[in-house]
Amino acid sequence: MGTITAATANATERRTTPSASYLTDAWYPAAWSEEVDDGLFGITLCDEQLVLVRGSDGAVSALSDICPHRFASLSTGERIEADRIQCPYHGLEFALDGRCVANPHGPVPGVVKLSTYRAVERHSIVWIWNGDVSNADDSFIPDLSFLTEPSYRTVRGRLKTQANYELITDNLLDLTHVGYVHAGGIGSNAISKAGHEVILAGTTIFSNRWCPDAPAAPVWSALFGGYSDPVDHWLNMRWDAPASMVLDVGVTPTGEPREQGITTWGAHLLAPETETSTHYLFAAARDFALDDPALDGHLKFVLEQAFVAEDRPLLEQIARNMKGRPFDAMRPLILPFDEAAVRARRLLAAFREGKKRKFAPRMAGWASFSRQPDREMPVRTH
Repeated sequence: MGTITAATANATERRTTPSASYLTDAWYPAAWSEEVDDGLFGITLCDEQLVLVRGSDGAVSALSDICPHRFASLSTGERIEADRIQCPYHGLEFALDGRCVANPHGPVPGVVKLSTYRAVERHSIVWIWNGDVSNADDSFIPDLSFLTEPSYRTVRGRLKTQANYELITDNLLDLTHVGYVHAGGIGSNAISKAGHEVILAGTTIFSNRWCPDAPAAPVWSALFGGYSDPVDHWLNMRWDAPASMVLDVGVTPTGEPREQGITTWGAHLLAPETETSTHYLFAAARDFALDDPALDGHLKFVLEQAFVAEDRPLLEQIARNMKGRPFDAMRPLILPFDEAAVRARRLLAAFREGKKRKFAPRMAGWASFSRQPDREMPVRTH
């Protein structure tokens, strides 16, 4: 029996393939923690096929999903013992550090090693570092601690959209669309007339909207009751590069402090699959009705209705209309409410062009932030 050799050995830890729009040296959300169980979780991030594995020590490892022999997907293979992956094609086995440790047909090809990637699990999310591992800094992972706060109850999900991740970022940073795309659900046209501020703090963008004495969107009345009369409404979005967003949204009876109303915190986390497709992890956390599983189901339905049934078809339509052309080449009309999305695009471009080489430290905490504390709808901080 012959010995398997490799023309070149794969690097042990590497960054993903450079691209016009992918940001390297950055953290991307790959999966919810419960998705990486005792099986093999295959996912493509930034055009790289990865397999995620939870080892016997409980830690998640991320490796290339492509067997270097004949390029089968290891995620469709088997786990041998706790910390080995067996290729489904010829049975080669790989340890979680990428080494080939067994060849049923002859000597172990010691020169072969799968690429591995830095993986960190935080706040119920598995994050993958897309870049030089020596630059990986766990403190750059956005603070999403509300997802695991015992005093909050969370519903979550994921979807895939056939559109570039920056188009989805545009959508999330411009909430004026909700009165049209989400009419009858989470939307209210009052948002188009809302007060608005955009704040750039390092590489974090805050886009805050407040609607005093506004009609309640249908979702507040249907899900929570008691809010059919005019309310004070706020929507405060926080963006961290490359594409992680937190939404602080709520209502309170007109003229009453926020503490008299209800608030939900949403996570909107994007990771490019390819140039034309995006993984989208979403969640909503609440600090009320914690023992109401029926409300969980209602909230999950509302989220999926908004993101899957309403936003996704429109975003995929836009992507088709662009026919692969760069965003700027389309010469988009820029309107005042586009400010936050434009700032995000400019920040990402500056990183890609090398004008910014490191992320500024994240602002402490996951709270919204405002420079207008004396306005009618002050933003709550934690």
